[in-house]
Amino acid sequence: MNRRELFTTPVAKPDAAILAAVKRRWDALSKPIDGLGDFENAVCRIAAIQGTDRPTLARRAAVVMCADHGIVAEGVSQCGKEVTLAVAKALGARTSSVSRLAALANVDVTPVDIGIDCEGPIPGVLDLKVARGSRNFLVEPALAEEEALLAIERGIALVERLAGEGYNAIASGEMGIGNTTPSTAIVCSLLKLYPGQYVGRGAGLDDEGLRRKKRVIESALEKHAADAKKYESDKDRAFKTLCEFGGLDIAGLVGVFIGGARYRVPIIVDGLVTAAAALCAERIAPGVREYMIASHSGREKGIDAVLNVLRLRPLISGNMALGEGTGAVMLFPLLDLALGLLETGSTFAEIDVAEYERFGKCSF
Repeated sequence: MNRRELFTTPVAKPDAAILAAVKRRWDALSKPIDGLGDFENAVCRIAAIQGTDRPTLARRAAVVMCADHGIVAEGVSQCGKEVTLAVAKALGARTSSVSRLAALANVDVTPVDIGIDCEGPIPGVLDLKVARGSRNFLVEPALAEEEALLAIERGIALVERLAGEGYNAIASGEMGIGNTTPSTAIVCSLLKLYPGQYVGRGAGLDDEGLRRKKRVIESALEKHAADAKKYESDKDRAFKTLCEFGGLDIAGLVGVFIGGARYRVPIIVDGLVTAAAALCAERIAPGVREYMIASHSGREKGIDAVLNVLRLRPLISGNMALGEGTGAVMLFPLLDLALGLLETGSTFAEIDVAEYERFGKCSF
Protein backbone atom coordinates (compact mmCIF):
# COMPACT_ATOMS: atom_id res chain seq x y z
CA MET A 1 0.00 0.00 0.00
CA ASN A 2 1.20 3.51 -0.81
CA ARG A 3 -0.15 6.88 0.28
CA ARG A 4 -2.23 7.37 -2.85
CA GLU A 5 -3.94 4.03 -2.34
CA LEU A 6 -4.55 4.80 1.32
CA PHE A 7 -5.94 8.27 0.64
CA THR A 8 -8.32 7.00 -2.04
CA THR A 9 -9.79 4.20 0.09
CA PRO A 10 -13.48 3.96 -0.92
CA VAL A 11 -15.92 4.00 2.00
CA ALA A 12 -19.51 2.99 1.26
CA LYS A 13 -22.25 4.06 3.65
CA PRO A 14 -24.01 1.45 5.80
CA ASP A 15 -27.47 0.42 4.58
CA ALA A 16 -29.89 3.17 5.62
CA ALA A 17 -32.96 1.15 4.59
CA ILE A 18 -31.97 -1.69 6.90
CA LEU A 19 -31.31 0.74 9.75
CA ALA A 20 -34.84 2.13 9.33
CA ALA A 21 -36.35 -1.35 9.14
CA VAL A 22 -34.72 -2.42 12.41
CA LYS A 23 -35.83 0.82 14.06
CA ARG A 24 -39.41 -0.06 13.05
CA ARG A 25 -38.95 -3.47 14.68
CA TRP A 26 -37.84 -1.75 17.88
CA ASP A 27 -40.86 0.56 17.79
CA ALA A 28 -43.25 -2.40 17.42
CA LEU A 29 -42.06 -3.95 20.70
CA SER A 30 -44.17 -3.38 23.81
CA LYS A 31 -42.02 -0.70 25.38
CA PRO A 32 -41.73 3.09 25.28
CA ILE A 33 -40.34 4.60 22.09
CA ASP A 34 -36.52 4.51 22.27
CA GLY A 35 -36.85 2.82 25.66
CA LEU A 36 -33.42 1.18 25.41
CA GLY A 37 -31.91 4.44 24.31
CA ASP A 38 -28.47 4.23 22.73
CA PHE A 39 -28.56 0.44 22.76
CA GLU A 40 -31.39 0.48 20.22
CA ASN A 41 -29.37 2.80 18.03
CA ALA A 42 -26.27 0.60 18.36
CA VAL A 43 -28.20 -2.48 17.25
CA CYS A 44 -29.67 -0.56 14.30
CA ARG A 45 -26.19 0.59 13.27
CA ILE A 46 -24.77 -2.93 13.56
CA ALA A 47 -27.58 -4.19 11.32
CA ALA A 48 -26.90 -1.47 8.74
CA ILE A 49 -23.17 -2.26 8.80
CA GLN A 50 -23.74 -6.01 8.42
CA GLY A 51 -26.36 -5.43 5.71
CA THR A 52 -29.10 -7.49 7.33
CA ASP A 53 -32.22 -6.76 9.38
CA ARG A 54 -31.27 -9.76 11.55
CA PRO A 55 -28.00 -8.52 13.05
CA THR A 56 -25.83 -11.00 14.93
CA LEU A 57 -22.86 -11.01 17.25
CA ALA A 58 -22.58 -14.78 17.32
CA ARG A 59 -18.85 -14.68 16.56
CA ARG A 60 -16.81 -11.82 17.91
CA ALA A 61 -13.11 -11.15 18.22
CA ALA A 62 -10.88 -8.78 20.14
CA VAL A 63 -7.81 -7.61 18.23
CA VAL A 64 -5.10 -6.46 20.65
CA MET A 65 -2.29 -4.62 18.86
CA CYS A 66 0.96 -4.73 20.87
CA ALA A 67 3.95 -2.43 20.33
CA ASP A 68 6.68 -0.54 22.14
CA HIS A 69 7.20 3.21 22.13
CA GLY A 70 10.48 5.10 22.03
CA ILE A 71 8.98 7.97 24.03
CA VAL A 72 9.16 5.76 27.14
CA ALA A 73 12.80 6.86 27.36
CA GLU A 74 11.50 10.24 28.57
CA GLY A 75 10.00 8.75 31.73
CA VAL A 76 6.35 9.12 30.71
CA SER A 77 5.32 5.78 32.19
CA GLN A 78 5.44 4.23 35.62
CA CYS A 79 7.19 1.12 34.28
CA GLY A 80 9.61 0.19 31.51
CA LYS A 81 8.97 -1.18 28.05
CA GLU A 82 9.80 -4.72 29.20
CA VAL A 83 6.26 -4.87 30.57
CA THR A 84 4.86 -4.76 27.02
CA LEU A 85 6.52 -8.09 26.27
CA ALA A 86 5.44 -9.57 29.60
CA VAL A 87 1.79 -8.68 29.02
CA ALA A 88 1.99 -9.85 25.40
CA LYS A 89 3.15 -13.23 26.70
CA ALA A 90 0.18 -13.28 29.05
CA LEU A 91 -2.08 -12.42 26.12
CA GLY A 92 -0.59 -15.30 24.18
CA ALA A 93 -1.20 -17.65 27.11
CA ARG A 94 -4.75 -16.24 27.45
CA THR A 95 -4.14 -15.25 31.09
CA SER A 96 -4.22 -11.44 30.75
CA SER A 97 -7.10 -9.28 32.00
CA VAL A 98 -8.81 -9.01 28.62
CA SER A 99 -8.37 -12.74 28.03
CA ARG A 100 -10.18 -13.58 31.26
CA LEU A 101 -12.99 -11.13 30.49
CA ALA A 102 -13.21 -12.35 26.89
CA ALA A 103 -13.65 -15.95 28.02
CA LEU A 104 -16.64 -14.86 30.10
CA ALA A 105 -18.06 -12.74 27.27
CA ASN A 106 -17.57 -15.39 24.55
CA VAL A 107 -15.03 -13.28 22.67
CA ASP A 108 -12.02 -14.74 20.85
CA VAL A 109 -8.83 -12.77 21.53
CA THR A 110 -6.29 -12.22 18.76
CA PRO A 111 -3.13 -10.65 20.24
CA VAL A 112 -0.84 -9.16 17.60
CA ASP A 113 2.86 -8.33 17.74
CA ILE A 114 2.85 -5.32 15.44
CA GLY A 115 5.93 -3.72 16.99
CA ILE A 116 7.24 -5.21 20.25
CA ASP A 117 10.93 -4.68 20.89
CA CYS A 118 11.84 -8.35 21.06
CA GLU A 119 13.32 -11.12 18.97
CA GLY A 120 11.47 -14.16 17.72
CA PRO A 121 7.80 -15.10 17.88
CA ILE A 122 5.73 -15.04 21.06
CA PRO A 123 3.67 -18.21 21.62
CA GLY A 124 -0.01 -17.55 21.00
CA VAL A 125 0.61 -14.07 19.53
CA LEU A 126 0.11 -13.35 15.83
CA ASP A 127 3.39 -12.09 14.35
CA LEU A 128 2.72 -9.05 12.16
CA LYS A 129 5.77 -7.14 13.37
CA VAL A 130 6.70 -4.07 11.33
CA ALA A 131 9.61 -2.91 13.50
CA ARG A 132 10.89 -3.27 17.03
CA GLY A 133 8.97 -0.32 18.38
CA SER A 134 8.74 3.34 17.45
CA ARG A 135 11.33 6.08 17.91
CA ASN A 136 11.41 8.81 20.54
CA PHE A 137 9.19 11.47 18.98
CA LEU A 138 10.74 14.18 21.14
CA VAL A 139 13.89 13.64 19.06
CA GLU A 140 12.65 12.45 15.66
CA PRO A 141 9.47 11.20 13.97
CA ALA A 142 8.21 8.06 15.68
CA LEU A 143 7.54 6.17 12.45
CA ALA A 144 8.81 6.25 8.91
CA GLU A 145 5.99 6.61 6.40
CA GLU A 146 6.73 3.12 5.08
CA GLU A 147 6.35 1.66 8.57
CA ALA A 148 3.04 3.39 9.17
CA LEU A 149 1.69 2.29 5.79
CA LEU A 150 2.72 -1.31 6.39
CA ALA A 151 1.11 -1.36 9.84
CA ILE A 152 -2.13 0.07 8.42
CA GLU A 153 -2.08 -2.45 5.58
CA ARG A 154 -1.62 -5.33 8.02
CA GLY A 155 -4.49 -4.07 10.17
CA ILE A 156 -6.79 -3.98 7.14
CA ALA A 157 -5.69 -7.47 6.08
CA LEU A 158 -6.37 -8.83 9.56
CA VAL A 159 -9.96 -7.61 9.42
CA GLU A 160 -10.33 -9.23 6.00
CA ARG A 161 -9.07 -12.50 7.47
CA LEU A 162 -11.39 -12.37 10.49
CA ALA A 163 -14.38 -11.44 8.34
CA GLY A 164 -13.57 -14.38 6.10
CA GLU A 165 -13.57 -16.63 9.16
CA GLY A 166 -17.10 -15.52 9.98
CA TYR A 167 -16.56 -12.95 12.72
CA ASN A 168 -19.47 -10.52 13.02
CA ALA A 169 -17.80 -7.79 15.11
CA ILE A 170 -14.35 -6.83 16.38
CA ALA A 171 -13.33 -5.16 19.64
CA SER A 172 -10.27 -2.94 19.23
CA GLY A 173 -7.56 -3.28 21.86
CA GLU A 174 -3.91 -2.41 22.44
CA MET A 175 -0.97 -3.08 24.70
CA GLY A 176 2.11 -0.86 24.73
CA ILE A 177 3.75 0.75 27.71
CA GLY A 178 3.66 4.53 27.29
CA ASN A 179 1.07 4.53 24.50
CA THR A 180 -1.26 7.07 26.08
CA THR A 181 1.51 9.63 25.46
CA PRO A 182 1.53 9.38 21.63
CA SER A 183 -2.24 8.99 21.66
CA THR A 184 -2.68 12.23 23.57
CA ALA A 185 -0.20 13.99 21.30
CA ILE A 186 -2.09 12.81 18.21
CA VAL A 187 -5.46 13.86 19.60
CA CYS A 188 -4.21 17.27 20.75
CA SER A 189 -2.49 17.89 17.42
CA LEU A 190 -5.43 16.89 15.21
CA LEU A 191 -8.10 18.56 17.37
CA LYS A 192 -5.94 21.58 18.28
CA LEU A 193 -6.37 21.04 22.00
CA TYR A 194 -4.22 22.42 24.80
CA PRO A 195 -2.39 19.34 26.16
CA GLY A 196 -2.26 20.58 29.74
CA GLN A 197 -6.00 19.91 30.00
CA TYR A 198 -5.97 16.50 28.33
CA VAL A 199 -2.88 14.67 29.55
CA GLY A 200 -3.86 11.84 31.90
CA ARG A 201 -2.02 9.54 34.29
CA GLY A 202 -2.04 6.54 31.97
CA ALA A 203 -1.35 3.39 33.97
CA GLY A 204 -0.90 5.35 37.19
CA LEU A 205 1.67 8.17 37.12
CA ASP A 206 2.29 10.15 40.29
CA ASP A 207 2.07 13.94 40.26
CA GLU A 208 5.68 14.46 39.19
CA GLY A 209 5.33 11.84 36.46
CA LEU A 210 2.19 13.56 35.21
CA ARG A 211 3.98 16.92 35.07
CA ARG A 212 6.85 15.31 33.14
CA LYS A 213 4.43 13.70 30.69
CA LYS A 214 2.74 17.05 30.11
CA ARG A 215 6.09 18.75 29.45
CA VAL A 216 7.09 16.05 26.98
CA ILE A 217 3.86 16.29 25.01
CA GLU A 218 3.87 20.09 25.03
CA SER A 219 7.48 20.21 23.83
CA ALA A 220 6.83 17.65 21.12
CA LEU A 221 3.75 19.51 19.87
CA GLU A 222 5.67 22.79 19.75
CA LYS A 223 8.50 21.14 17.83
CA HIS A 224 6.07 19.45 15.48
CA ALA A 225 4.25 22.71 14.79
CA ALA A 226 7.51 24.53 14.12
CA ASP A 227 8.87 21.82 11.82
CA ALA A 228 5.63 20.97 10.05
CA LYS A 229 5.51 21.56 6.33
CA LYS A 230 2.36 22.58 4.56
CA TYR A 231 -0.06 19.68 4.45
CA GLU A 232 -1.49 18.69 1.13
CA SER A 233 -4.89 17.83 2.63
CA ASP A 234 -6.64 16.84 5.85
CA LYS A 235 -5.81 13.24 4.98
CA ASP A 236 -2.15 14.13 4.60
CA ARG A 237 -2.16 15.97 7.90
CA ALA A 238 -3.67 13.01 9.76
CA PHE A 239 -1.23 10.55 8.22
CA LYS A 240 1.82 12.72 8.90
CA THR A 241 0.66 13.33 12.48
CA LEU A 242 0.39 9.56 12.92
CA CYS A 243 3.94 9.19 11.64
CA GLU A 244 5.22 12.02 13.81
CA PHE A 245 3.96 10.65 17.11
CA GLY A 246 3.43 7.10 16.10
CA GLY A 247 2.88 3.94 17.73
CA LEU A 248 2.76 0.87 15.53
CA ASP A 249 -0.13 -0.31 17.70
CA ILE A 250 -2.00 2.90 16.82
CA ALA A 251 -1.15 2.58 13.11
CA GLY A 252 -2.24 -1.05 13.08
CA LEU A 253 -5.55 -0.04 14.66
CA VAL A 254 -6.03 2.65 12.01
CA GLY A 255 -5.97 -0.25 9.57
CA VAL A 256 -8.46 -2.21 11.68
CA PHE A 257 -10.95 0.68 11.59
CA ILE A 258 -10.53 1.17 7.86
CA GLY A 259 -10.84 -2.60 7.38
CA GLY A 260 -14.11 -2.57 9.30
CA ALA A 261 -15.59 -0.20 6.73
CA ARG A 262 -14.11 -2.13 3.81
CA TYR A 263 -15.41 -5.52 4.96
CA ARG A 264 -18.62 -4.38 6.69
CA VAL A 265 -17.61 -5.39 10.20
CA PRO A 266 -18.52 -3.16 13.16
CA ILE A 267 -15.44 -2.18 15.16
CA ILE A 268 -15.85 -1.41 18.86
CA VAL A 269 -13.78 1.55 20.10
CA ASP A 270 -12.17 0.95 23.50
CA GLY A 271 -10.15 3.64 25.30
CA LEU A 272 -8.00 6.63 24.41
CA VAL A 273 -5.44 4.75 22.31
CA THR A 274 -8.04 3.11 20.10
CA ALA A 275 -9.95 6.40 19.93
CA ALA A 276 -6.82 8.17 18.65
CA ALA A 277 -6.54 5.49 15.97
CA ALA A 278 -10.24 5.90 15.15
CA LEU A 279 -9.75 9.65 14.73
CA CYS A 280 -6.80 9.14 12.38
CA ALA A 281 -8.76 6.55 10.40
CA GLU A 282 -11.73 8.89 9.95
CA ARG A 283 -9.50 11.76 8.85
CA ILE A 284 -7.63 9.51 6.39
CA ALA A 285 -10.73 7.70 5.07
CA PRO A 286 -13.79 9.88 5.78
CA GLY A 287 -16.89 7.84 6.54
CA VAL A 288 -15.30 5.00 8.48
CA ARG A 289 -16.77 6.44 11.71
CA GLU A 290 -20.12 5.00 10.62
CA TYR A 291 -18.65 1.53 11.13
CA MET A 292 -17.58 2.26 14.72
CA ILE A 293 -19.39 1.67 18.00
CA ALA A 294 -18.10 3.48 21.11
CA SER A 295 -17.94 1.20 24.14
CA HIS A 296 -17.15 3.47 27.08
CA SER A 297 -16.09 6.89 28.26
CA GLY A 298 -12.73 6.17 29.83
CA ARG A 299 -10.73 7.95 32.52
CA GLU A 300 -8.28 9.51 30.06
CA LYS A 301 -9.62 12.96 29.28
CA GLY A 302 -8.99 12.98 25.55
CA ILE A 303 -11.39 10.18 24.70
CA ASP A 304 -14.52 12.29 25.18
CA ALA A 305 -13.12 14.96 22.87
CA VAL A 306 -12.50 12.36 20.18
CA LEU A 307 -15.89 10.68 20.52
CA ASN A 308 -17.62 14.07 20.32
CA VAL A 309 -15.82 14.86 17.06
CA LEU A 310 -16.64 11.41 15.68
CA ARG A 311 -20.27 11.81 16.82
CA LEU A 312 -20.13 8.55 18.73
CA ARG A 313 -21.93 8.13 22.04
CA PRO A 314 -20.29 5.71 24.50
CA LEU A 315 -22.65 3.08 25.89
CA ILE A 316 -20.84 2.57 29.21
CA SER A 317 -19.68 5.14 31.75
CA GLY A 318 -17.43 3.16 34.07
CA ASN A 319 -14.38 5.37 34.75
CA MET A 320 -12.19 2.61 33.29
CA ALA A 321 -8.55 2.85 32.28
CA LEU A 322 -7.36 -0.74 31.91
CA GLY A 323 -6.64 -0.98 28.20
CA GLU A 324 -6.15 -4.20 26.24
CA GLY A 325 -9.66 -3.76 24.77
CA THR A 326 -11.34 -4.60 28.07
CA GLY A 327 -14.02 -1.91 27.83
CA ALA A 328 -14.90 -2.95 24.29
CA VAL A 329 -15.14 -6.61 25.33
CA MET A 330 -17.36 -5.71 28.29
CA LEU A 331 -19.85 -4.12 25.90
CA PHE A 332 -20.70 -7.40 24.16
CA PRO A 333 -22.86 -8.91 26.93
CA LEU A 334 -24.93 -5.72 27.02
CA LEU A 335 -25.36 -5.80 23.26
CA ASP A 336 -26.36 -9.47 23.58
CA LEU A 337 -29.20 -8.45 25.90
CA ALA A 338 -30.37 -5.75 23.51
CA LEU A 339 -30.26 -8.13 20.54
CA GLY A 340 -32.08 -10.74 22.58
CA LEU A 341 -34.92 -8.36 23.34
CA LEU A 342 -35.17 -7.35 19.70
CA GLU A 343 -35.56 -11.01 18.71
CA THR A 344 -37.79 -12.26 21.54
CA GLY A 345 -39.64 -9.23 22.92
CA SER A 346 -43.43 -9.11 22.79
CA THR A 347 -45.01 -6.74 20.32
CA PHE A 348 -47.89 -4.40 21.06
CA ALA A 349 -50.03 -6.54 18.74
CA GLU A 350 -49.28 -9.66 20.80
CA ILE A 351 -50.41 -8.06 24.06
CA ASP A 352 -53.35 -6.27 22.44
CA VAL A 353 -52.19 -2.76 23.28
CA ALA A 354 -52.04 0.19 20.92
CA GLU A 355 -48.53 1.09 19.81
CA TYR A 356 -46.81 4.22 20.99
CA GLU A 357 -46.50 6.80 18.27
CA ARG A 358 -43.19 8.32 17.27
CA PHE A 359 -43.39 12.10 17.02
CA GLY A 360 -40.61 13.81 15.13
CA LYS A 361 -37.23 12.29 14.38
CA CYS A 362 -35.48 9.53 16.25
CA SER A 363 -33.86 10.94 19.39
CA PHE A 364 -30.43 9.50 18.54
